[in-house]
Amino acid sequence: MWHLLEPLHAVFYYAPEAFEEAAALGYDVTERWPSYFAYRAAPLGVAGSERVASAFYSFSPRMVAEHIEPAWRTASPEAVLAARDRAVDRMYRGLFGERAHSPELAEAAALARRAAESVSTAARPLAAANAELPWPEPAHLQLWRAATILREHRGDGHLAALLIADLDPTESLVSFAAIGAASVARFESRGWTPAEWSTARDRLAARGLVDADGTATEAGRSLRREVERHTDRLAAAPWRFLGPADTARLADLLGEFWVAAIGSGLLPSETTLGIGKV
Repeated sequence: MWHLLEPLHAVFYYAPEAFEEAAALGYDVTERWPSYFAYRAAPLGVAGSERVASAFYSFSPRMVAEHIEPAWRTASPEAVLAARDRAVDRMYRGLFGERAHSPELAEAAALARRAAESVSTAARPLAAANAELPWPEPAHLQLWRAATILREHRGDGHLAALLIADLDPTESLVSFAAIGAASVARFESRGWTPAEWSTARDRLAARGLVDADGTATEAGRSLRREVERHTDRLAAAPWRFLGPADTARLADLLGEFWVAAIGSGLLPSETTLGIGKV
């Protein structure tokens, strides 16, 4: 379900409609990060950079501060959330065409919403912040909102799994790159310096998790597999609530919309998600 829902959520951060709405609010859209941080953090309210860095975890606190400190001077979180809904509306209409108003999408949105409304938000700040927002209309906006709550619920749980594995923010990226989840250059987009990356790699090497060249040892691969197992277990409750039949039905319904998101060309060919790499 994560494989199906993540592209439907993440395509937003690359969509021209999202950049256009952000630009109208006054954000710099020559790169994607100013709008990304504002859009993703807005459900938290006027949160400072330390709180956002805590919730986002793997981003350098310097990078978070660079974008969050001016974010709420540019526009209020309420204005950003309204722009987010407008952008999702326009984006999905563009991606799905007439299918944005289809019975199949409405059914998918209803099932995804049921799963999203069932999540426990205890110790899950980003899931809780999105779950607390009023549900938008129409159905395609509800589909994106449900996908967002479910992915942030999974992401919040993933951070707990990283903490259990004793992987700090930089180590979490170095260890993920070490198993080939994405190139080191791709992970450098999170704002850590080469010295910070190298020091984190040395710490992992001292634990026997990576070789001198940064490649994961068997112990490092085993630890990352355990992180993913913990993440999946912590993310399973909404799907147990929905049940196998309705979960399978939702997966079937999402297929054509997933294809539209993947086929849009908006998502990067290499991501830091590492799907299928562990």
